[in-house]
Amino acid sequence: MSSGGDVPATGSLVFQDSVFTNTDTGIITSFSGNSTPTAAGTLVLDNVNFINTDPAVQYKNGTVIIPGNQLVRSYVQGKAYTAYESMYTENNLTCYGPAANSARIQQLVGQPTKPTSLLLTDGPRAGMVLERSKPQYEGVPVTKFKSSYDFGCYGDGVRDDTANVQSFLNSVNYANGEIAYFDHGAYVIRHTITIPNTAKMVGELWPLMMVDGSAGSDFGDMNNPRVAFRVGQPGDKGTVEITDMVFQTLGSAPGAIMMEWNLAGTFPGATGMWDTHWRIGGGNGTQLQSNNCAKQPNFAHGASKTCYAAFLLLHLTKTASLVMSNNWGWVADHEMDLADHNQIDVYNGRGLLVESQGPVWIYGSSFEHSQLYNYNIANAKEIYMGVIQSETAYMQNNPNSLSNYPPLAGWSDPDFTQCYLPTCPKTFGLRIFNSTYIYNYGAGLYSFFNNYDGGCLRTTNCQQYTVSVVQSEAIYLYALNTVGTAIMVEVDQVALVPEAANGNTFADTVAIFEYP
Repeated sequence: MSSGGDVPATGSLVFQDSVFTNTDTGIITSFSGNSTPTAAGTLVLDNVNFINTDPAVQYKNGTVIIPGNQLVRSYVQGKAYTAYESMYTENNLTCYGPAANSARIQQLVGQPTKPTSLLLTDGPRAGMVLERSKPQYEGVPVTKFKSSYDFGCYGDGVRDDTANVQSFLNSVNYANGEIAYFDHGAYVIRHTITIPNTAKMVGELWPLMMVDGSAGSDFGDMNNPRVAFRVGQPGDKGTVEITDMVFQTLGSAPGAIMMEWNLAGTFPGATGMWDTHWRIGGGNGTQLQSNNCAKQPNFAHGASKTCYAAFLLLHLTKTASLVMSNNWGWVADHEMDLADHNQIDVYNGRGLLVESQGPVWIYGSSFEHSQLYNYNIANAKEIYMGVIQSETAYMQNNPNSLSNYPPLAGWSDPDFTQCYLPTCPKTFGLRIFNSTYIYNYGAGLYSFFNNYDGGCLRTTNCQQYTVSVVQSEAIYLYALNTVGTAIMVEVDQVALVPEAANGNTFADTVAIFEYP
């Protein structure tokens, strides 16, 4: 944390549930009361133990900031914002609305209360946030892996594989330790697939599950959205594990909910997804490519219906509880396989919708280029996110968010009623609506263009808002980084965190935004 000297070169860093052992010095930082830019060198420590390590944090000149050989519950250096409900008078009326105190700090701070549902409760790691590494199945005999091709699936990107895939998943004897192994290929899905509650699915080099929206399928009507892949029924418990899979569309599928996850684990962390992604358009066979969906920044236009993608990528419903790790929901912004590799306009409705009542753990995720939002935490509680990344759809605001997927109250969509600038109705990076006990440690929410023009980066006005908090409390966002957004955080339609006060090396950064 010391490179750059008085101009720290590190943007932000979070250590959580970590241990420094037998180290002369834990962290050396060049952040100080007069270092610039204001937010450069942001550092967050959350439940970090320094064992036989002294000091824990010090300046380059050796001056100790935090002595070592202790457990540091919570330390923050950088800009800190605490939101609260304020009372004020306007036109002789007493009014209430959100406000925030802010300060540039470098000190120990109070650690937020975390629900026990999110934490490990036994053993030496008790009190840490639950995590689970990707299952590798290295001890499973090869005979236990059942091949989708041996079973009769086509995987050719042309023929309807719905019945084959469903029969294959149902045929595997999971209770006997068998694993559903999807050979690499492209599996066309035209109707809902139900994943058994004890299924273990592994892909060979990310096989493509292609949700078809053409006539005769379930997924062509955005006014009647249907689930393509359903994991459990509401209230079910199980042990589903999905690794190394890719879900995408075959052409336009504006009525497709690509995956709905209802399942909770039989024990905390028993179920989840690892290295599993949603890759929408931009590749051979998707029909959402540069020959059909080329960008058109030189004239005002609406959204081409042939370039609509899906209704929603991933829905974690009220009863869902799972671990997610290394998951990417990417709506193509450029062509990958045709020779031109040009930028393209693909219109996907929504990214990740989380309505779970917890617990949910999301590690290392990215949702990019959807229309209404990339992350939407709605009517939810007890959700943990560690390192999230988002990009606003590049073509916006030509057209803007409202031109193709009308907001639906029943889906807790943002309606952009607060908007008065053209740069406002654009993809929300993170929206938190009517939710409590929501935690995010590390976020990069980027808006690089306005109608493919990156000149807006010079004045940081590519987008008006990127984080929206509505009717929520117990919200804790650490190391929040945004690019191209004028207002980093709004609460109940009140702008509380301006980018101008939080400059950093590349992004604008807030060490902590909390609404207790």
